[in-house]
Amino acid sequence: MATIRILLFIILISITFSKNAFAEVPLKAAFIRDHQLWIKDGDKEIQITKDRYVYSQKWSYDGRFIGYIDGDDQGQKSDLFIYDTKEKESYQPYFRVEATDFKWSPNQNQLAYIDHGLLNVTKTKNGLPQGFENVSLGVSGYEWFPNGREFIVSSQSSLRPTGWGPIPLYRIPVDAKLNADKMKHFYTIQTKAPNLFAIMADYFKWSSDGKWVSFLGIPTASWSMDSNPLCVLSSQGRNFQAVGKMLGYQDWFKWAPNANQLAYISGEGRFFVENKKMTIAEMPTSIQQKEYTPKGFVDLDLEWFSNDLVIVARAKENKEWKEGPVPTMFTSLYVINIRTADQKQITFPKRNELDEDPQVVGSYLTWFRKIVEGNKGDVWVKDALNGHEKIWLKNVDSTPMFFISKQRT
Repeated sequence: MATIRILLFIILISITFSKNAFAEVPLKAAFIRDHQLWIKDGDKEIQITKDRYVYSQKWSYDGRFIGYIDGDDQGQKSDLFIYDTKEKESYQPYFRVEATDFKWSPNQNQLAYIDHGLLNVTKTKNGLPQGFENVSLGVSGYEWFPNGREFIVSSQSSLRPTGWGPIPLYRIPVDAKLNADKMKHFYTIQTKAPNLFAIMADYFKWSSDGKWVSFLGIPTASWSMDSNPLCVLSSQGRNFQAVGKMLGYQDWFKWAPNANQLAYISGEGRFFVENKKMTIAEMPTSIQQKEYTPKGFVDLDLEWFSNDLVIVARAKENKEWKEGPVPTMFTSLYVINIRTADQKQITFPKRNELDEDPQVVGSYLTWFRKIVEGNKGDVWVKDALNGHEKIWLKNVDSTPMFFISKQRT
């Protein structure tokens, strides 16, 4: 009798584990496979495009639309398209729109994009983002203000006989329509090599309470490959701080979900083999900073899991490398408690595999796992840091773009 009870107990545990391990993951993402746009909702995959070369897919604020670029493998084409998930069709917001950068409004289905330095916004026709209006000329970088009614805009500095000049930032309403009277000066970045050298500003990101905006100062091309100043500016354009120096990867600096703490991968030098440290800067003053990467390691990406926990993609340093092919850094994911400084490894890729691009969606942690020799990979997911991990997407070109209601910065 005891043997039967034990057997039944083992069967029950196995069934429960099986249900938990293979239960549907309630996530929604737009992703690229074989250069085509796909959507996955729960466990259902839907192919959206055929015979195109799609990249840079982005959800509208309510998830009805996906903006994407229809390009080519030579980088000569960058046509902006919108997919309507309700009508299940793709269209161009205006005939032959070429976009180098586009961003959805934080609170409505309006799309902003840059076309050869001209910032435009879409109009609305029958509930669709369609047609466009000019906003401003001379734009090198921009972002919506959290209110969805204005932009923070940067222009490239001017090259003078004495060197590069300062970088002007503006606060411009959505309905500016090229009216110079509506272009309000916001802040001027006084660049001075070598402490703060840049010729433009971009990759603006707002803190969760909207009181601070972080961004990268971008120097000339060769310099930018080795070092970019990370900057923070108050929402009223009064308090400016140069936080540190880092490489020019926009995913390498992120605000905490509900605190004015900025996590970033500090360190100069274009190669990943050394000097890449996960660092936390506290606002309103960035003087108090703390590095969390242990000696002998490099951190090459990051994501906040909560206000206390940061996920990093970590590998061992390789200071011995000096020349020849750049070595692969075999990253796996670690979690860092920034309050206690406790750290532990949470993913364990096999030999010749690496884990990168961690993303947090609600209680779920996702990441991209690929084989060194391959150009594609799989998206893995688990619910909570101690949950069961599983493959959610197979054989995709890159990290997916998840739809998150009321997305955080």
